[in-house]
Amino acid sequence: METPKKKQVLLFYCVESEELARKVAAQSDLIQLQSINWRSFDDGFPNLFINNAHAIRGQHVAFLASFSSPGVIFEQLSVIFALPRLFVASFSLVLPFFPTGSFERMEEEGDVATAFTMARILSNIPISRGGPTSLVIYDIHALQERFYFGDHVLPLFETGIPLLKQRLHQLPDADKIVVAFPDDGAWKRFHKQLDHFPMVVCAKVREGDKRIVRIKEGNPANCHVVIVDDLVQSGGTLIECQKVLAAHGAAKVSAYVTHGVFPKRSWERFIHKNDENSEKGFAYFWITDSCPLTVKAIANKAPFEVLSLAGSIADALQI
Repeated sequence: METPKKKQVLLFYCVESEELARKVAAQSDLIQLQSINWRSFDDGFPNLFINNAHAIRGQHVAFLASFSSPGVIFEQLSVIFALPRLFVASFSLVLPFFPTGSFERMEEEGDVATAFTMARILSNIPISRGGPTSLVIYDIHALQERFYFGDHVLPLFETGIPLLKQRLHQLPDADKIVVAFPDDGAWKRFHKQLDHFPMVVCAKVREGDKRIVRIKEGNPANCHVVIVDDLVQSGGTLIECQKVLAAHGAAKVSAYVTHGVFPKRSWERFIHKNDENSEKGFAYFWITDSCPLTVKAIANKAPFEVLSLAGSIADALQI
């Protein structure tokens, strides 16, 4: 079978994602960065201009988005809905973090499943000359959310786990790694990709207002235990897991999440202060660059390390 010819891709990006966009473009000569004037009218509403709109006709076009807050979503959606209509050969939307993913179910009548709302909005992106939009998302919170999208988009669900595996193999104690999951949901999502590592599964039990974490199965004793989950918000569960794992004899505890959301600067809870011995908290805390504001905030702060999605995104744009 003949290898498909690689395509030239013109990559637009939102303001927040500029650094990641530059890293993606550095991965391949086939990816060229394009620009948008992100201006506002006096009333705060967007006044946007896509540069070189005539030049992108007949080209493969992509947009790198970051829906970090409701305040930036509207201006990006305006561009996302405009680009496919400029007679482009194909259109891809890269949204590394699908932000409403953890609001995917209704527990009582009246709850609004905003993950479904966001999926419906994205499902209505205009079809380009090349057909439906390709939508690239990393480690979506609940796997069933793939069924929220309509037929006008082709969701491509990618994962940051290969980046973690690569980093773990570089560690001096690579033969002592045990992977821990904070709950059954994380185990279901990731265990098949990490099944060559010994595993520990934790369980969260609520007692009143308290959240108690217990080890459900596995043995962390004398090992470097890496807690794996798709995202972190306040970090409370990770801290409780770390305490339980250390109490059961873990030599070292680290964490990996694809999406470091960290609202209200909650990443500060994990920072090593005053040359604190790393064994007291987390030896490493790996995140990807799916949440650009967090990446900026935690730069050069131990125990954080950023594993970039740039290479993976460049590959996804060739699919």
